[in-house]
Amino acid sequence: MLLVPGACSYHDFVAPGRCGASRRALIGAAIEDIGIATLMVFGGTGQIGRSLVKSCLNHGDSVTVVGRIFESTREQMAQAHLHHPQAENAFGTLCDVRDYASVNRVIDQTLDRFGRIDCIANCSGYGVIGACEDQDEHEIRNQFETNFMGTVHIIQASLPYFREQGAGRYIIFSSTSGALGVPGLGPYCATKYAVEGLIEAMLYEVDAFNIKATLVEPGLVRRDEADTSMVPRWGHFLIKPASEPYSHATSPALHAKRMVQWLGDKQPTSAQKCADLVWQLGHCSYPPLRLLLGSYAIESIRDRLRSVTEELEDWKHLHFPVAPEPGSSGENRGEDGENKGGENVDREGDMEMEVEETSPTSNKE
Repeated sequence: MLLVPGACSYHDFVAPGRCGASRRALIGAAIEDIGIATLMVFGGTGQIGRSLVKSCLNHGDSVTVVGRIFESTREQMAQAHLHHPQAENAFGTLCDVRDYASVNRVIDQTLDRFGRIDCIANCSGYGVIGACEDQDEHEIRNQFETNFMGTVHIIQASLPYFREQGAGRYIIFSSTSGALGVPGLGPYCATKYAVEGLIEAMLYEVDAFNIKATLVEPGLVRRDEADTSMVPRWGHFLIKPASEPYSHATSPALHAKRMVQWLGDKQPTSAQKCADLVWQLGHCSYPPLRLLLGSYAIESIRDRLRSVTEELEDWKHLHFPVAPEPGSSGENRGEDGENKGGENVDREGDMEMEVEETSPTSNKE
């Protein structure tokens, strides 16, 4: 059963309006635990990834922790959860999600180690904070290769196995940036928009195979662990120096940079509590398409949807015929009510008579 951690309110995690009282009762009755599972966590060295791995181990699951090549070593991956009571259930390895062969290899390693895979979580991601104009082609392509093509590689490498197994779960970490544009994160937002479209379309294709997927959209998640030596201070973001046109203190392009530097570790949403909730997505029968984590995510995306709705209403008149003005229907009539276009009407009557006279029925008669 999908439960919210005791220290958190339901409002902190699920968008209001999506589930009313009757809807929540239906979910509570329909969702059932699938028991101990084997999970793969790509991006297992980031703040969300590490918290999710810990939650999996705490619940007795087997988990493959996939770190990033060029960022971690195999020795670090082997020792990352060495002191956990369930350390024997953890298998650490390395992968570059930009390379399909690398993704396929760690999936084979997981099957060799645990014999099956029930759920795959993709927490890997990379973003550059800077104006769209300031980001060069290499930085933009690298974000798409990591965030979008990495997701494509994970799905294409694992879907044949899930189809043959007759079941499978994907937990794909998107972002609030996949639902609204954030100044200073233009290319990153574009990658997340692409991921959201991919997963939503894919669900229609794989639903018949009992394969489920959820897009997780966290907002302003803080690091809870005391040991953050493996987690960069700015998470998976690189802050790029702004060029002169965008370097002013009040420049909208610096919005994302101001946010991360101002918040520091004071983000309102707990990574571990988010991970505990996300873990349940891999163990429920009817996961949602989207799960928003934190009040910031809920409020910002709800405001965005309200703005879109208002804009549609403001401009919808361009797509419908304009209603006639009062009195315009009588413009062809004189003051005495007689039709001034009588000649045209009479001509139409003559045409109707001609048709009747030349019709096949009339000839036969």
